Amino acid sequence: MPDRWTWRPGQSDQCGLSGIGIAARYSANVGIVFAARVRYDLRRMKTPPPHDSPPCPPAKTAVALRRRLLAWYADRRRDLPWRRTSDPYRIWVSEVMLQQTQVATVIPYYERFIASFPDLATLARADRQTVLKHWEGLGYYRRAHHLHQATRELMAAGKERVPDRREVFRSLPGVGDYIANAVMSIAYEAPLAVVDGNVKRVLARLCGLTTAVNHPVAHREYQAVADTLLDRRHPGNYNQALMELGALVCTPRHPECGACPWQTACFAHRNGVVADYPRRIRKAPIPEHAMVAGIVGHRNRLLIVQRPAEGLLAGLWEFPGGRREGGQSAKAACRAILNQTTGLSVSVQRHITRVNHAYTHFKIVVDLFLCRKDKGRVRLQGPTAFRWIRPDELQDFPFTGVHKKTFAKLSPDMLRLRTRRT
Repeated sequence: MPDRWTWRPGQSDQCGLSGIGIAARYSANVGIVFAARVRYDLRRMKTPPPHDSPPCPPAKTAVALRRRLLAWYADRRRDLPWRRTSDPYRIWVSEVMLQQTQVATVIPYYERFIASFPDLATLARADRQTVLKHWEGLGYYRRAHHLHQATRELMAAGKERVPDRREVFRSLPGVGDYIANAVMSIAYEAPLAVVDGNVKRVLARLCGLTTAVNHPVAHREYQAVADTLLDRRHPGNYNQALMELGALVCTPRHPECGACPWQTACFAHRNGVVADYPRRIRKAPIPEHAMVAGIVGHRNRLLIVQRPAEGLLAGLWEFPGGRREGGQSAKAACRAILNQTTGLSVSVQRHITRVNHAYTHFKIVVDLFLCRKDKGRVRLQGPTAFRWIRPDELQDFPFTGVHKKTFAKLSPDMLRLRTRRT
């Protein structure tokens, strides 16, 4: 393998992309943009300039990289349950669950889900609440809604198998470019490259890509490099190998460069700048909201409410509550919010626990109180349904993650709802 790569203008015949020769783009404050064709010796460069098209290795180098990666994967691949099947449906389920979720977390959820819904038709026939109960705690519940809806659409169209045409599969709810390429390549060996966070990190370091991975144009550029490197004879194994490399070796912090099959070809490693890649645009601080919730007891039962069918945490159950405004004590807020959302007048007995929980774009801190119904009938404003349930029925309903966290704080004595007046 060459000790260095040198790109020249018009090198598209070697890289497999039209116009892949580097064109550096510089923008002055006045907005004048022009392109200059230059020759780069990446061995001497610490940071490559911006470019119109992402760089890629020459064709001969790409062949060697594919061979080394697949050999490494054959030796180091993890034994994961979805890798023991060629069933497109089960591969699809695994890829949906693995979005923004760690492998170790997914494994038990995947196995329980497949045990209950072993094929597309079984999932399509299932009740939505049953599906959500199986997804409970995995987070990003919109994934479950979309997967369930997609299987129903396929069954309604008379299809009991995952489509083998990308454009058909891509049109289903929740199926984006990544899911489409992953399932089509792994299940059907379609020559489609995947790009996820692990792949972006590997490619950024391999090629010295300067476009921030969370920049709006990043996906297009990284996809172009991934398309070029793809092993079209073994796309499924290659895609899994590249993602595995990012997960096990080319990690965000403390990568094991000595164990990497691409070490000698890696721009970042050769130049000692691995920690500088991939580039990211700093995001604004995540806001934090104060919330309250109440366990309302009445005649040895407790009140739970269901969230709307659309929006955040759609269709899940929780203890009634809401967002606390500034300057209001948590106890007073609990009494007022429960009256507003359920129509009940309650006595707040005592504080049970405080729970922290993070979502993608914000964090919440929830103060949970033990309450007693004083008077009134349930008239919902916000939630769409309610139940008075026995404490031992809590496990029968799919709850939001933050409320699941509170279960560990609830003692049996407390759930017997032996409240007293204060």
